[in-house]
Amino acid sequence: MRMLIGGEPRSTDRDIEVFAPYDGSVIDAVPHARDEDVADALDAAVRGAALMEAMPRVERAAILGRSAAALERRADELAALLSLEVGKTIREARGEVARAVQTFVLSAEEARRLSGEVVPFDGAPTGTDRFGFTLRVPAGIVVAITPFNFPLNLAAHKVAPAIAAGNAVILKPASATPLTDIVLGEILLESGLPPDALSVVTGPGGTVGNALVTDPRPRVVTFTGSADVGRGIMANAGLKRCAMELGSNSAVIVEADGDLETAAERSMRGAFALAGQVCISVQRVLVHESVFEQFVERATAVAKGLVVGDPKDERTDIGPMIEKSEAERAGSWIAEAVAAGAVVRTGGSRADSAAGTLVTPTVLTGVPTDARLWRDEAFAPVVAVRSYATLDEAIALTNESRYGLQAGIYTEDLEVALRAAHEIRCGGVMVNDVPTYRVDLMPYGGEKDSGLGREGPKYAVEEMSEVRVVGIRRRPRVSS
Repeated sequence: MRMLIGGEPRSTDRDIEVFAPYDGSVIDAVPHARDEDVADALDAAVRGAALMEAMPRVERAAILGRSAAALERRADELAALLSLEVGKTIREARGEVARAVQTFVLSAEEARRLSGEVVPFDGAPTGTDRFGFTLRVPAGIVVAITPFNFPLNLAAHKVAPAIAAGNAVILKPASATPLTDIVLGEILLESGLPPDALSVVTGPGGTVGNALVTDPRPRVVTFTGSADVGRGIMANAGLKRCAMELGSNSAVIVEADGDLETAAERSMRGAFALAGQVCISVQRVLVHESVFEQFVERATAVAKGLVVGDPKDERTDIGPMIEKSEAERAGSWIAEAVAAGAVVRTGGSRADSAAGTLVTPTVLTGVPTDARLWRDEAFAPVVAVRSYATLDEAIALTNESRYGLQAGIYTEDLEVALRAAHEIRCGGVMVNDVPTYRVDLMPYGGEKDSGLGREGPKYAVEEMSEVRVVGIRRRPRVSS
């Protein structure tokens, strides 16, 4: 497949092969962008930004609406491609396409309603002869850098609001999963987006991504990925607005009065979806000591019942990790925790696969709080379950993390739920659900090392536009 530079397909003399995580086969290849390709994309974006700023909101909304319809028409094709290049199960892939459609629909709505507000100048002594209001104007050029795990919907969460706000976009997909994003770019162009308003540039983040980030012309950088890479982007970005979604090691608290059966089922599904390679995967479960063993028994039974295997098979619950080295890393973290005293209740091994990327769903207890499985982001089908005596202890353990993206709590006590919502330091608290829950219209983002800014079309449009104040001085009234 060819990348898109100013909307035009382009190849180079050097390719990057794209592999299927399940069996290691080569799916396709994409160009390794050169310095001149990045420069051309930026030049095109300058022209595209002017076109987009002049485009009426109704036209931006129409482009996004047509794109949503095209995604829906091609849902089966896109789901098959997602399953192949990401390794997610075909059921997970269908769900991602459906969510991307909604992200575009929501962004089309935001394009229509984007507006400013009245500013009461006469509320100040020096403004009694003035009237004011604000305009929401495009930021200009948005650089969007996306990860491998949700290449379609996370690209949609960056590209669609950027278009709704009237910007040009340069999308830099993950090198492991660029194919779906190129198709998305083609769909946007076929739906009427001006060619100069979109580039999809393929290549390594360290060279291509860095060249886009350091150039002074983009006004916004939106990134999803690791905290370490996010810090590097912010250090190099200069005077730009940066929206960073940087992962987590999310916790869920299960109180004694919580629905144990639902909590166990949802926690395990939340831990093992997409082989645990989700920023808001359940990684830590804190269970009240009075129901701890009951919970572990139920959770282990759920984990044992999950089918690991070929992501194309409708029966498969858990597909491969993105590459063999990641599966090996997960195994080493499990072994390290066990050596420090943790107990594997189920899983903890690799399943047979041609590429060595399948890891069985793993439940551990007794993981020390200084182990990497507790402290860092596992990004693997591994979950640590721990008991606690008091709610104070549970909240403290939840907050004892450099991350703060989302958390969950199961309880029937409204006061307990509200206390958790106020005291847990993270971007979202899900009551009677797991932190893995996300609906695409909500504000989504984190605190601490989980990042800055919020996604969700309404909130992303605000991140990708500027406030311009207009003040009008009235003429003095002349008496007759």
